[in-house]
This record gives sequence, structure tokens and C-alpha cells, in this order.
Amino acid sequence: MKERCITQPNKGECRMDSYDIIIAGAGHGGAQTAIALRQMGFEGSIAMIGDEPYNPYERPPLSKEYLSGEKTFERMAMRPDIFWEEREINILCGTRVSRVDSMGNIITLSNDRQLAYKKLVWATGGAPRMLDCPGSHAHNVFTLRQKRDADAIRSALPSAENINIIGGGYIGLEVAAAAAKIGKSVNLIELQDRLLSRVSGRHIADYFQKLHEAHGVTFRLNTKAEKFVTDAEGSATSIILEDGTGLPTDMVVFGIGIIPETGPLLAEGAMGGNGVDVDSMCRTNLPDIYAIGDCATHANPYANGAHVRLESVQNAHDQAKTVASHICGQDIPYNVVPWFWSNQYDAKLQTIGFSLGFDEEICRGDPESNSFSVIYRLDGKVIAVDCINRTKDYVQGKKLIENADILDAEQLANPGIPFKEVGLA
Repeated sequence: MKERCITQPNKGECRMDSYDIIIAGAGHGGAQTAIALRQMGFEGSIAMIGDEPYNPYERPPLSKEYLSGEKTFERMAMRPDIFWEEREINILCGTRVSRVDSMGNIITLSNDRQLAYKKLVWATGGAPRMLDCPGSHAHNVFTLRQKRDADAIRSALPSAENINIIGGGYIGLEVAAAAAKIGKSVNLIELQDRLLSRVSGRHIADYFQKLHEAHGVTFRLNTKAEKFVTDAEGSATSIILEDGTGLPTDMVVFGIGIIPETGPLLAEGAMGGNGVDVDSMCRTNLPDIYAIGDCATHANPYANGAHVRLESVQNAHDQAKTVASHICGQDIPYNVVPWFWSNQYDAKLQTIGFSLGFDEEICRGDPESNSFSVIYRLDGKVIAVDCINRTKDYVQGKKLIENADILDAEQLANPGIPFKEVGLA
């Protein structure tokens, strides 16, 4: 596909390639922005910049079906290659934005190429966080964010017997499940006193701990890894914990969150810290620049107004639609109940809402049955629901959050009463 450029008057010389819309990032947020723009009838030129050598693909399977070999990479493509060509969405692979000139509406890529834009959408996500300690960059220490990370782990798994995972969030638990299912010895090290401490309550944390323990996973909670002992080849052979305990290891996987990739925007004067601050239209304080997805911090009405940075596919997709609508002349503020999911063994966790700051946790059903829900309330109002193998609760839970009614606690706890039939307190 031919790229559009600006021509100097009377000279016929191409001085700089230019696009109406440039999207920095080819993940879920970036791809959905381009798709939504075309769906809304936007006819201007679009370029999407991705640092991987692939067209946009789905990321969640990397720690689930792709890691376990149940899903091929070809099946993870967001759209066929022809889709992008037919819609004249130019994808620049294998590079990233290294500098932004917000006054001149120009970006510089890591290969020193410069592009001009009318609007810039920042959808770069983040880089996996690692511990800064001796040996943490050994050959057999991995993170999981991109296809190449999953490929490296898949390649190393067959010969690795002792797997140590740092971090008890979704990524850590999903990798633990994949390794345990093929008979590996798995240790999971978590700094907090329970699993999923940032995203769920005790009932869900305890359920997943018991589920993993039933599959042979060992947990070390309230524990910190101090250093990694390496051999002459530069591979980690053991992990030394803060109490001096040594754990033999053939592979280490970090799952302790991400660092938002916002450096060029912050250097240009964008407001933010843990992400770039955006308003309800996903605009930064820099002219003609939006930010969406994992790298954008916004005031979320379903988090009691707190400024949050949501690491979820749903958030990236919905913010992309907000940006595309605004570019196309429609002011549709981002105001969507967040949702998340995780698959581990035969357990499907579906979350609706944001449990930040909850003051009450109601268990609905018996966790031993592998089908139950947990309701989180704040000041008597439902703010989030975690559902284990209970899709109906997940679907109907959205209305409980949107309506913000104070409902009868006993009825909420009764799995025999559908959410839509629960009465007021």
C-alpha cells in the first residue's frame, strides 16, 4: 500500500510522510482504534506503529491457550492481513515512537524516520516489570507480554522441571496452571499475604490457592526474592528468598505487572506518572494527542471516581471507540463498567465492575462446588462481582452495578435467586 506524503510546493519533493491519524501501538487498543475509525466512516489516512514483526493479534491467549499449545498463533490474529490492506490501514512493524514533537505534530521512530500527523493516538501499553536484584536478567528468567516471550517460555518448558513464578496475579497464576498441567514442579512467590491482592477479595484468593495446590503448586506468600544464583553459563540455578531459603530453579517467570510505556509523551510535557493522564474523551494535555489502554490513567466512575489505570482488553477497546468517535466529531465520554476474565484449569473467572475500596464481601454459593460468585459492596451498593463458572451472575451483575441500588444481602447471597430478582434492602 502506498504511503501518503506531503510535497513541497513547485519542487515535487517528498519531505515527510504524513498521516491524518497515527496510532502508536499495534495491540488491542491501537488496532481497535483503526477498526472503529473505518467503521465510523473516517476516510483519512491511518498508520499504526507496532514494535513486533506481526500484524495485530490477541494477547490474552499468550498466557493461556497459546502457552499451553492449545491455540496456534494463526488463530490469534485480530483480523486477516487482507482486512488491513482493504481498509487502507498502513501498519509499520518492527519499530516504535522514540520522540514526540507536539508543537510540530511530528513523531520520530526508533529507526530515525519521521512522520507528521494531524492526530496521534498513544496505545503503547507497557513493558513487564522485573525485580532489580542480582541475577534477575539470567538467560532462564522470563517475562510474558509478547509472542516472543511466550515462545521463549514454551521452548524452555520441556527441559525445565523446577519452575518458579514471581507474582500472584492473573499472569503468574495462568502460567502456573499451564506448567502444572504438564507435570512441572511449580513454586509461586508472592510479596503480599494472599493472591490477587490488587483485584479481588479473600474468597477468590483462597479458592484459587486451593485449586492450584490441588494441582501440585506450592505457594510462598509474604515472601520476597532477594537474588538469583547463576552458573557460568549465565542461567539461574536457585532463588534466594529474604529469609535465606534457597529454591532450586530451571526457569523463572515474572508476573508482577507492567511499567507504562509513556516516556516520549512525558518527556514532551504530558501530565502523568503511573501512565498518562487523560480526560473523559481520552485526551492528554498535549494538543491533538490521545492515550488509551494500559498506559492511560483516567478518573473512573465505577472506581468511586479514583484515577486508575486498567490493564484489560475491554478497557482498551472501549477507550478506542471513545477516541474514534471524538475524532469523527461525536463527544461520547468513556463511561463503561469494566470487566475482566481469567481461565485456570477448569475454572473460568469473570469479573464485572471494579472492587477498589470495597467494605463488604458477600459469597454467593459454595466455593467447594467450583461454581460461585463473590459480591463486593461499598456503602451498601454493589460495585463489583467475581464469578467462578457462573456466567448468568456475570451477565446480570452489570445491572446491579449500574443501578447502584442497596439490595437485600440475604437474597444476594442466595444462588437460587437470580440477580435480576433480588429486592431492595
